[in-house]
Amino acid sequence: MFTELGGLDIFPTSGAEIVGNILVALCCGLAIGWLYRRTYKGPGYSVAFVNSIVLLAMITAMVILVIGNNLARAFGLVGAMSIIRFRTAVKDTLDIVYIFFALVVGMAAGAGYHKIAVLSTLVVGAVIFLLSRSGSSGSKKSDSLLQFAYQLNGNGQAAYLPVLRKYCRRHTVINTRALEDRDTLELSFYVHLHDREGNNLLVRELRKVEGVSRVNLYFDDEVF
Repeated sequence: MFTELGGLDIFPTSGAEIVGNILVALCCGLAIGWLYRRTYKGPGYSVAFVNSIVLLAMITAMVILVIGNNLARAFGLVGAMSIIRFRTAVKDTLDIVYIFFALVVGMAAGAGYHKIAVLSTLVVGAVIFLLSRSGSSGSKKSDSLLQFAYQLNGNGQAAYLPVLRKYCRRHTVINTRALEDRDTLELSFYVHLHDREGNNLLVRELRKVEGVSRVNLYFDDEVF
């Protein structure tokens, strides 16, 4: 399937093999995306994330095709990728699993190991599906994702907490990230509202709290 040139580089011998590798990555990526849609239980389901999983598998396969076994090319790619900064907060731990799943499958497809790519997708996918059916993975659909920026007031008291206690049965911090302004944090919560109809009121009151800005509440692709 591959031809070695000068003992340094490995290239596919035909365009058909290149297309074949990418198509295998596409099929596996589609299967992983379908699995994510069927098993996702958290708040703020994102169609963009599902599409990204499919594209990630294909792009990873392309990267492996470009690198071959050329060490210099691999280091060059690492240097180019280091300039990319990812700022999206991961809403669920399983999202990281799916990202890594798509990466590894794309690597196998790009290297020409089609059986490994397909069988791994089937076996690992079956395990994930069974775990999701048993209720041992994912978060409750009744939870929503709340994100907002908060400027520290210096007195050690979180001014937004009374609002959360008023409208939420429970709230759990899942991510805290410092923004460019060192006194400002981006906070992400899983929240379970007392009343789904009160989501607009929650967002409205949070925006009135001193130091709070950029408030977003996500629930199944809805943003309030």
